Parts: sequence; C-alpha cells; structure tokens
Amino acid sequence: MTQSLIVLKDLVINALYEVMDPEIDSVSIMDLGMVEEIKIDGGKVQIHLLPTFLGCPALEIIKGNTRSAIERIPGVLGVEVDFIFHPPWTSERITKQGHVNLRKFGIASPPIFKEGEDVWQVDCAYCGSTYTTLENLFGPTACRSILYCKSCKNVFEAMKPISTIM
Repeated sequence: MTQSLIVLKDLVINALYEVMDPEIDSVSIMDLGMVEEIKIDGGKVQIHLLPTFLGCPALEIIKGNTRSAIERIPGVLGVEVDFIFHPPWTSERITKQGHVNLRKFGIASPPIFKEGEDVWQVDCAYCGSTYTTLENLFGPTACRSILYCKSCKNVFEAMKPISTIM
C-alpha cells in the first residue's frame, strides 16, 4: 500500500470513530465493532458494516452518516457503504472504550455467557452492582432490555446478549 493510501486509510478510520450510533450517541460505530472491512482503490472507499441487530431501524441513518463522514475527507472520490451479514455481529466486537461509552449513556454492556451457563447476569450501568433484576425483556429498542439495580435503585438499560447459535 502506498504512503498516500495509508494516510487515506488512517483518515477514513479516524472519520469512522466520529460516526456515532444514532440511538446511543456516546459510542461510535468503530467502538461498537460494526466496521468489518475498509477497502480503498485509488480515491474510492468501500466500507462493509455489520448491523448490531437485523431489525435495527437506524441502519439507513448509520449508512448515510458513514457515507457523509467519508465524503468530507480530501482525496475521496467516491464512497460505497454496505451492510453485510457474515460474519454476524456479536457483543465481543465492542471495544473497551465502547463498553465505557455505553455505561456513560446508562446502558450496561451485554452479558458474557460462560460455557455451560444458561443464565445471564448484568452489572448495573451506574454502580456496577450485580444485585440487579430484569424488569422488562423489551426495552426502547429491540436490542435492549430494562433492568433495575437493587443497590443504587436506578433503572437502566442493557444490551441484549447476541447468540450466534442457530
């Protein structure tokens, strides 16, 4: 890869860190692990994104915001943004900073399942307590649930666990 393509790729990556999830404006699509691939051919940029949830109503907004962010970069001659479905997105793709930014928004990170367990535990997004209960499996969006912390008495949201078992 030539020096100018390396610089352009770095600019693209930096721009993608500025594209926030429209429903969770404290976390970028990069920190959510939605960016699967970036291809650059001359000044043409192609980006493959993974949806965090297939039924997400914000996919077209994310696609448009991604395209707009990349089009503003000097030297970009064209942008193509696609959603792909393989590999499937899982919560393991969220970066450490993504977990921090989810908590800032009041959303607990998705639970991590341990081998052989069929129960999930979510720590409170505010105080970190494990003394929480599931109030409603269905939250404000299809990918989040509502929980209650018995320690700090706050209601909070948690991202639902994503299973890759079919």
